[in-house]
Amino acid sequence: MRGSVRLGALVESPVAYVFTHDSIGLGEDGPTHQPVEHVMSLRLIPGLYVFRPADATETAAAWRTTMTLNGPAALVFTRQNLPILEDYERIHEGVAHGGYILANCDGTPDLILLASGSEVHIAHEAYAQLMAEGVQTRVVSLPCWELFEEQEPAYRESILPRSVTARISIEAGRTLGWERYTGSFGLNIGVDQFGASAPYEKLYEEYGLTAARIVELARQHLG
Repeated sequence: MRGSVRLGALVESPVAYVFTHDSIGLGEDGPTHQPVEHVMSLRLIPGLYVFRPADATETAAAWRTTMTLNGPAALVFTRQNLPILEDYERIHEGVAHGGYILANCDGTPDLILLASGSEVHIAHEAYAQLMAEGVQTRVVSLPCWELFEEQEPAYRESILPRSVTARISIEAGRTLGWERYTGSFGLNIGVDQFGASAPYEKLYEEYGLTAARIVELARQHLG
């Protein structure tokens, strides 16, 4: 579909493209069915808004936001079951801005965890562990980079303050591109190779996409 998606973006056609089975969460289907590079490649198309929501609430917000856009959007959904995020109104507002603070600390954070899609829940779990250890942590959900880039600089600064350089991105796909948000001193955790065939829980563990691994990397990063 890439040719038609590209043309739709070029002529600003108000189309919603729906893609599912977004990551190595496909598990036993193996690398031929695991689109590790496709989400990032969609983000490369000018004029296309790419949404990778974290749960049912962000999905509803993504659909709602898509109806307001002057151009095409790609909604990219996961296959596995996910918990539901709370605070419906705040999440809808955050998705409409492309990115928002999902969980926060008091004052300036020591560390920012950034994620999209199913990995937002991994970031949130790691956040709870790090906060319990006294690490002031913030979780930022970035369901739509394109919308986030359209926000005023003051808004983007409020979400990702330049003074906080310790940042870790988490996404079950190519890490290329996340450095625009994590910077020169950040870590980007993802899958920079074709996946493998195994239960998705095992694959996430092997590729370091677990809360325990993120906590370990955060300790090293801050240490």
